[in-house]
Amino acid sequence: MESKNLELITLGGGCFWCTEAVLLEVKGVEKVVSGYSGGNAPGKPTYREICSGLTGHAEVIQVSFDPGVISLHDLLIIFMTTHDPTTLNRQGADIGTQYRSVIFYHDQNQKEVAEGVLSEMSSYYEIPVVTELSPLKIFYEAEEYHQDYYRNNQSQGYCNFVITPKLAKLRKIHADKLKSAI
Repeated sequence: MESKNLELITLGGGCFWCTEAVLLEVKGVEKVVSGYSGGNAPGKPTYREICSGLTGHAEVIQVSFDPGVISLHDLLIIFMTTHDPTTLNRQGADIGTQYRSVIFYHDQNQKEVAEGVLSEMSSYYEIPVVTELSPLKIFYEAEEYHQDYYRNNQSQGYCNFVITPKLAKLRKIHADKLKSAI
């Protein structure tokens, strides 16, 4: 029987629509909420403010997962291999600090696991990993239309050309960690 002792981690891998779609397919992931974190601008930011790059916030997802089903280590390996952690403030055509690769840890254990994964991943890539590792200070939930974006907008161009290939990569390299064979 699953433990259902859920843990929370906050991750940014460029566009939150992409990271949300990827991690929703992983066994043990119970919920994913798109949002913003990592900046210093006062008050709850809007998507338009985030897109300006002036808030310091990144597009992130907050992942509720069952560590009895998927370890934080394995979840972070999936995260690190389904976006490009070697490009500073950029994922594909999305450019700016709001698209940075970042792990916001919630406690000391998460920090230590993330440090281990970042070290492990440094040998996986030919160029340096630039993923930021920072304590979570605040998380702002994104507007409703950003939630479950891929599932609700699969025919949209961005979904077809950017997210669908990421999902194909996920299914190829992490098939054993997915909720269902697709």
